[in-house]
Amino acid sequence: MIGIYTDPGHRIAYDDGEVRQQFSICFECKVTGGELSVSEESHQVGFFGVEEIEQLDMHPAQRVRINDHLKQQDRAFIR
Repeated sequence: MIGIYTDPGHRIAYDDGEVRQQFSICFECKVTGGELSVSEESHQVGFFGVEEIEQLDMHPAQRVRINDHLKQQDRAFIR
């Protein structure tokens, strides 16, 4: 497990009016087969190298999780 993340100041408002506090549990995974595909919750998907990730436009909370993974710490982060 990379970490557990939540922030009362980071709320997500959906088109149907529902509002939720962001909460994520992030894991390191390994691809074992299948194909990448978009879903209702994504517009595009892909695999990226570290240098490419640095150039991507993303929410700051996502960048924290990626940077935590790159630290390769022995224990999970709790943020």
